[in-house]
Amino acid sequence: METQEPSQQLSIVIAGAAGQGIQTVERVALRLLKGQGFHVYSTKSYMSRVRGGTSNTVIRVGNHRMQGFCEHMDILVPFSSESLDELKSRITADTLLLLDNNLVKEGTALPGQVHRIPLMKTAKEAGSQQFVNTVAAGMLAGLLGLPMVDAQREISRLFNRKGDSVVEKNLTALAAGYRIGESLPPSARLSGPVNEKGVQQELAINGAQAVGLGAIAGGCNMIASYPMSPGTGVLTFLSAKAEDFGIVAEQVEDEIAAINMALGGWFGGGRAMVTTSGGGFALMEEGVSLGAMTETPIVIHVAQRPGPATGLATRTEQADLDLVLYAGHGEFPRIILAPGTLSEGIQLSRHAFEMADRFQVPVFILTDQYYIDTYYNIPDPEHKPADPERYVVEADMDYKRYAFTDSGISPRAVPGFGSGVVVVSGNEHLEDGHITEDPQIRVRMNDKRLGKVELLEKEAIEPAVWGSETAETVVVCWGSTGPTVKEALQDRLHAIQLMHISQPFPLHPDAVVRLRKAGRIIVVEQNATGQLARLLRGHYGIHTTESVRKYDGRAMSVEFLQKKLLPVLDGGQS
Repeated sequence: METQEPSQQLSIVIAGAAGQGIQTVERVALRLLKGQGFHVYSTKSYMSRVRGGTSNTVIRVGNHRMQGFCEHMDILVPFSSESLDELKSRITADTLLLLDNNLVKEGTALPGQVHRIPLMKTAKEAGSQQFVNTVAAGMLAGLLGLPMVDAQREISRLFNRKGDSVVEKNLTALAAGYRIGESLPPSARLSGPVNEKGVQQELAINGAQAVGLGAIAGGCNMIASYPMSPGTGVLTFLSAKAEDFGIVAEQVEDEIAAINMALGGWFGGGRAMVTTSGGGFALMEEGVSLGAMTETPIVIHVAQRPGPATGLATRTEQADLDLVLYAGHGEFPRIILAPGTLSEGIQLSRHAFEMADRFQVPVFILTDQYYIDTYYNIPDPEHKPADPERYVVEADMDYKRYAFTDSGISPRAVPGFGSGVVVVSGNEHLEDGHITEDPQIRVRMNDKRLGKVELLEKEAIEPAVWGSETAETVVVCWGSTGPTVKEALQDRLHAIQLMHISQPFPLHPDAVVRLRKAGRIIVVEQNATGQLARLLRGHYGIHTTESVRKYDGRAMSVEFLQKKLLPVLDGGQS
């Protein structure tokens, strides 16, 4: 690809077994490409294995932003025959298939433009078969025409902590791979980027880091969680930043302890969060109700994966919207945020702490495995004030934790701040926090808590809308699917309207009005039962007409949508 057209892009897939170092190739390639001023994107598909199985990483590179998942492969480098078999259906006549000499028998019919290369042999000559990932990284650098000196710098940086001997062996493997890449057809060479300096200075992060950065910006100073993929990435990120930002990071014994410890953090004046997946959150539900009754803020990140039970532990789905919408016994208000882009992840995670503190309600950040493991470059987020606004008051001698107010929001004090006594209770209570069973007080307190719903609706985030303002057809999506749906519909936006919802609940009033006026509503989501469509119907009386759903555990792709969604738009069935 030797032009400098704005549409220039390339899709590279590295595939193999867990333990073969695919992430090393990804890391080196992305840093090299971004360092040259190219926009980059990557996402992973992997089995729940420490060793073996099949995994693959998709790397997209180009001179424009890429934020959606594509199945198309311009270059495929498989490290194992099993990974090749898994990806055969995605190989086209134009795919450059870089195949180890011994991976399949000579003469075997294979799709694509096959080039046999001595990957494993070269790795062994460099010192060990374990160096196959470094050989592959060098091969890609040579194939794409990236500077050898930059590749050497990245390898040295990556392996520096393992000692000079390991660095030298990897540099030898890199150089051998680079020579292989230079010998391959130049058709995959990238021409110069459009925005070199701008891209080099941008952030390159994944979804876990986006949520973590937003939490830090929101004043998070405590995280208490039990590891559960894919939510663990936020715990590890904030743990690594704990000393820099004054964060108390606790890996606790279970999810019940996690949410109660986080509630205690807020009760003591901190800003705490938990991160988990659906199975872990199921254990937290009683704690959610406790927070609701005591009107203690809490931020809960739920990274969705397919269930029920363990389900597909390392795959993706959007099937926990109902779970967080109805979690906890009793009736109480809540906020559900679902970022689509990584930039949104930063903004909405920061917003979650603001809303939790201000309205004293549980706030959910709903992501999924695809979002957490997807990586690309984004512009630097807006600079916000270093110290977020706080809503804690000083308790005087007449302090009443649950005082009735015009807004329904009672003043929240913390123990030890002021002369008054702070009393909270998981039982129904009087204004001063002491227990009561008085029926009239019960009704007033319940109404006070539920009265926040109207306030939350006024503060709701309006969905992003693209396309024709007058179109009868509205395609609705939410969460991580947004960028992929937008890319798939790019050529149709003149005739339809695309709405991406990043706050499913409560829904912004303008979105409700817009959808009620629509002649045709098609909902795209990654679950089997149409959970967003059911939310729209049950809570807002919005009746959707058609849906496109995917629930096989794999990310929704541009190609899937072109195959399933476009026929629906044209009047067919999904």
